Amino acid sequence: MKSQHLDPGEVDAVVISHLHGDHFGGLPFLVLDGQFTRRTKPLTVFGPVGTRQRLHLAMETLYPGSATVQRRFTLEVTELDGGGGTQTAGPLEVASWEVDHASGAPALAVHTALDGTRFAYSGDTAWTPVLLDAAAGSDVFACEAYTWDKAVRYHLDYATVRTHADELDTGRLVLTHMGPSMLERLDELDHIPASDGFVIRT
Repeated sequence: MKSQHLDPGEVDAVVISHLHGDHFGGLPFLVLDGQFTRRTKPLTVFGPVGTRQRLHLAMETLYPGSATVQRRFTLEVTELDGGGGTQTAGPLEVASWEVDHASGAPALAVHTALDGTRFAYSGDTAWTPVLLDAAAGSDVFACEAYTWDKAVRYHLDYATVRTHADELDTGRLVLTHMGPSMLERLDELDHIPASDGFVIRT
């Protein structure tokens, strides 16, 4: 965030798809940043069942005692059941669906709504029909495309994404979580590849 000149203290909520380190590992540092900068604004974290415990363990592993320190701001963890229901935090709405990705806790696809804009995300997963539900009505659907066409367990390849692209009810399909075989062929993509600092205006 700081490399993009974004102030972590302005973040009101974080939505976590699953509890692997590349998706969840920055969260302890966001919490600690708030502590060190004397943040007072509440922070809400949405994530799968197990998020509260995993965050506590991660913080205690990285910085013993940091999970129980007295903070100036409230940290609220809301665990999502992955059944398609919606939870809220102020004006933010978050719906979730359980997907096919082993991570020691349920993995989720999510659909968020805020101020008239709808953003959906596949998370990491093999193809599952619930992605159609997650994407439905979104302005943007960020979808994993880990490999070009090689099947990797618990992940999506671009060939599969293309097969289902016309079924996805979204204004814009954006590809993310791309491995080397995807990054080598960016000029061949039919859909928008995400990158660090990528901005979408809806």
